[in-house]
Amino acid sequence: MKAIVFDRFGGPEVLELRDVPDPGAGPGEALVEVKACGINHLDLWVRRGLRGLEIEMPHILGNDIVGVVAAVGPGVRNVKPGDRTLLLPTLSCGTCAVCAAGDDNLCRDYDVLGRRRNGGYAERVAVPAGNCLPYPENLRWEEAATVPLVFLTAWHMLVGRAALKPGEDCLVIGAGSGVGSAAIQIARMIGARVIATAGSAAKLERARALGAHDTVDHSRGEFAAEVRAITGRKGVEVAFEHVGGHVFEQAVASLARNGRLVTCGATTGNQATLDLNALFGRHLTILGSWMGRRAELHEVLRFVRDGRLRPVLDSAMPLAQAADAHRRIEAREHFGKVVLVP
Repeated sequence: MKAIVFDRFGGPEVLELRDVPDPGAGPGEALVEVKACGINHLDLWVRRGLRGLEIEMPHILGNDIVGVVAAVGPGVRNVKPGDRTLLLPTLSCGTCAVCAAGDDNLCRDYDVLGRRRNGGYAERVAVPAGNCLPYPENLRWEEAATVPLVFLTAWHMLVGRAALKPGEDCLVIGAGSGVGSAAIQIARMIGARVIATAGSAAKLERARALGAHDTVDHSRGEFAAEVRAITGRKGVEVAFEHVGGHVFEQAVASLARNGRLVTCGATTGNQATLDLNALFGRHLTILGSWMGRRAELHEVLRFVRDGRLRPVLDSAMPLAQAADAHRRIEAREHFGKVVLVP
């Protein structure tokens, strides 16, 4: 089969289209013919070389996968060849205490397709059959491939961790990102007032079209004062953050008393300064958030199917142009998700 692979860490140029052996469906697995695969920042980090991450080389990225079941291995009962499916992008042991409690994202064996295990930048991929979820039939392939990881992550951040409530003010950092565009919709659906940031007038306009009530240009680096002015100097009850560095510091400064900041990433830097006097003096809460629970993606898909949550597709590009797709994301030219189509 054709696949995009890399056998060394580096820039987008390490991604190559090659012929590789077809995967097989082992016991408990399904072989899926990939129709579309979304790109996430995680793919870029793995390609560059995450510290301590040992992966099989050559490696195939990609975790936001939709397609058709081509074959199933022994013992599979939940899907059959010909079924359309959207794949749960996460992996867990399924048997430990936290998995049994429904907190599979806290499993010590938790992983993501395309991180250590080969993913969906290919014509076919083998996955645990339990990861095959019902396909949202109201969406085209490339639209459905924008949904899994970013909507799961944003839902877990806002609902599972920050417990966002109707009527609260919610600051969403990076409206143009996949996770940011998902967060705007989720926060608006909950009934919060959404203040979104982006780095250009065009992206701010698209954020408002998605449902943001107010927008702030973060390209100057300082935005906390403007956010506080929008809220009558109160600040926001929840800040949705995934950038790190100085942006994290500005998001903390945007919080109201008793505010909560939830973060899932550090795309521009994993070091930030935190004023401890402000932390305890203003009764703030800082929450880390890692992916999301299997059950949460089922809940998200219910709202995707009824149209309350919508895919945000930036562009669909041929699999052979994976390197160009990575460059587009690194240059921050996208709004929403970039998807590869074999």
